[in-house]
Amino acid sequence: MSAKNLWVRFVPAILAAAVLVCSVPSLSSASQITDNLKATIDKVLDIVTDEKYKTDKKTRRKLLREIIDAQFSYEQMGMRSLAQDWNPRTPEERKQFVDLFGKLLENSYATKIESYRDEKINYVAEEVRDGYAMVKTEIARKSDTIGVDYKLININGQWRVYDFIIEGVSMIRNYRSQFSKIIHKESYEGLVKKMTAKIEELESGNDKTKTDQL
Repeated sequence: MSAKNLWVRFVPAILAAAVLVCSVPSLSSASQITDNLKATIDKVLDIVTDEKYKTDKKTRRKLLREIIDAQFSYEQMGMRSLAQDWNPRTPEERKQFVDLFGKLLENSYATKIESYRDEKINYVAEEVRDGYAMVKTEIARKSDTIGVDYKLININGQWRVYDFIIEGVSMIRNYRSQFSKIIHKESYEGLVKKMTAKIEELESGNDKTKTDQL
């Protein structure tokens, strides 16, 4: 299976796993970083299994977004995915882009998070160095096992996910490739228009393309 197809197939489950971590760690003693990565499981499971939210999509999505927002640094994700095209942006453009990137991720995978079905997450190792950390995990499915590395950064004492790597394929690198091609083929403004249109399609439920493709 190609790296691109691997990403498209498994990233929804990975994003869900980032907030729905639900197995006993393989590490002999989980650190606070790993514990924090797992800490939201009860809140998320309460939301996706609560009967009163099953017919209240708006409230359910709002609560799920709050939990996701607490785990991810959209600023780091946006900056790294825009790469060399970040520096020329004004403060207002940067804020707009980070907001759009956050909405894109939230809307792309909210449905997958809501339909999460008990993939088992095994914690293999953890590395911490100079304000950065990597938590290595494996997702055990019925048919296979997928290696996933979560990359975190310490921001004002809080560890936040800024990338995850599925079998060597980076989420940030995937988006960076798409964004760069659009900017160089069209313009930065063209990228903003495509992101805005994609978000509107996802929010309306009319999107017929792959959720991580603009």
